[in-house]
Amino acid sequence: MSQARRVVVIGAGISGLTSAFSLLTSEESVQVTVLESSERIGGLIKTTPFAGLGSVDEGADAYLVRVPFAAQLAAELGLGATITSPTGAHASVWHNGMHSIPGDLMLGVPAKVRAFAMSSLISPRGKLRAALEPFLPTTQDNDSIGHYVRKRFGNEIHERLVDPLVGSIYAADTDNFSLASVPQIASLTTSRSMLLAAGKARAAVAKAPPSPIFGVPMRGMGAMTEGLAQRITSLGGDIRCNHTVSTIETSNNQYTVVTTNGSFECDAVIIASPAKHSASFIKTLDSRASTLLGEWDHASVALITMAISADQWPNRLTGSGYLVPKPDQRWVTAASFGSNKWAHWRPADGSMILRISLGRDGLDVMDFADDKLVNLALADMKRHLGIDLAPQHVRLSRWNDSFPQYRPHHFARLAELEHSLSASAPGVVFAGASYRGIGIPACIQQGRTASASVLERLASNR
Repeated sequence: MSQARRVVVIGAGISGLTSAFSLLTSEESVQVTVLESSERIGGLIKTTPFAGLGSVDEGADAYLVRVPFAAQLAAELGLGATITSPTGAHASVWHNGMHSIPGDLMLGVPAKVRAFAMSSLISPRGKLRAALEPFLPTTQDNDSIGHYVRKRFGNEIHERLVDPLVGSIYAADTDNFSLASVPQIASLTTSRSMLLAAGKARAAVAKAPPSPIFGVPMRGMGAMTEGLAQRITSLGGDIRCNHTVSTIETSNNQYTVVTTNGSFECDAVIIASPAKHSASFIKTLDSRASTLLGEWDHASVALITMAISADQWPNRLTGSGYLVPKPDQRWVTAASFGSNKWAHWRPADGSMILRISLGRDGLDVMDFADDKLVNLALADMKRHLGIDLAPQHVRLSRWNDSFPQYRPHHFARLAELEHSLSASAPGVVFAGASYRGIGIPACIQQGRTASASVLERLASNR
């Protein structure tokens, strides 16, 4: 391109920042402006000091290493040498007591009979029901994780293994969550038996050289978004916080993004903001797309970080934390024993850093006052651990509408949305957790894909 083209990216989370970075490091001449409605960059990634430690994440605390996109970006940002992985501490499920999560699982789906046969988490009746899975007729396609897994393995495997593991990642009710949106499980449905398919998948993983499952910079996930922002500005990009988009106008294949603090003309737009909040400002471009976006559901989560003194923390609790199945939940859905999970989260005084999650799809806690949320968490922790905790430090992070819910047939609705918008507003594309995956690697991949799509569009209009 002989003349620099202009692109506006809406949203300064990991998806939007990756989009901007990819545009600016391409071989094309592109001017990039990133607009963020809040006062800070990072979106659902936030790392701050806590209890004497310089960096403790308030949101996502790691990325999946085996999906390469986050690890590749970390290397590009010069963070490769700082990446650390969790300790070997083991996680549990709380069901009338602690039960170690069995081995030989694929995101909760058993890969071998022994995964449930030897587990104290599953009742004798539940074990017998699960053992029938290889002998059942093929289950007809249904895009609900809960429906499919219950049909194959029975209620207990779903409620005590699959739903807690998947639900903790997506803050989801998996009975109302798209099977196709969780590739690790969806890939097992192409075979007659999920158990046999999971066994083959686990065997293939076992043949690969051993490698960490998760990684994070020593300075926390915020090091990645901060690194992206620094590179964007050094490459000539412009990041503007406190700019809430009100509408996008179009004329002659050009766009004007109107915000609370000014307007920005451009040749293309990448929308990397949550679906629910993006619906209003694309209405002038495409009313059908706006309606579809407005139908997206988002779950909210409160994450409470606590520091518990060393003399209060029982020596018996050496695991990385636990999950709570939905039938057993009151308020706490999961608890991470952060100082057991991460070696760099160990304060000098030996205290324990806990991260406690409350809220999910169908269990909204955002209307509760801070003190009430902390008290609910402490009451549940006493029930689960049998001890009264008196935290030395407490930090409450509210993540409103932070987890988009991929309802059954999510991708069909997404295809309709993108088809409609591509006809009415070519050059406007989506990226981010609302669309094709909420994990850090998935968001990074979507950011790169969106930038490639925009560059292709701009090249065709030269």
